[in-house]
Amino acid sequence: MSAFVVFTRTKTINRDELENYRTGVKATMKDRPIEVLVADGKHEILEGDPIEGMVIVKFPSVKTAKDWICSEAYQDVAKHRKNGAIYHGVIVEGVG
Repeated sequence: MSAFVVFTRTKTINRDELENYRTGVKATMKDRPIEVLVADGKHEILEGDPIEGMVIVKFPSVKTAKDWICSEAYQDVAKHRKNGAIYHGVIVEGVG
C-alpha cells in the first residue's frame, strides 16, 4: 500500500542551510521509488496555524519511506533541513 511523507515548514531559521538541503536531497532519491508530488508550491491555509511551505512525497510502502528517511545518505543531508527550519514530518499510509 502506498505511503506519503509530509513535511510542513513552520519557520525558516537559515536559508543557506535550507538551500544546502534542497541541493543535497536530490542525490538521496536517486534509484529509489520516490515521487515528489508537492514541493513548496503556492498554498492556502484552510484551518490551523500558518505554515511557510509543504512537501509531499509518495512511496510504494511505509517500509520504503522509512528506509529512505533512515538511510545514512538522507540523514546526512537532513541535518541541513533541521538547521535551516522548524518542520513537522509524518508518514501516512495511503488508501488501499
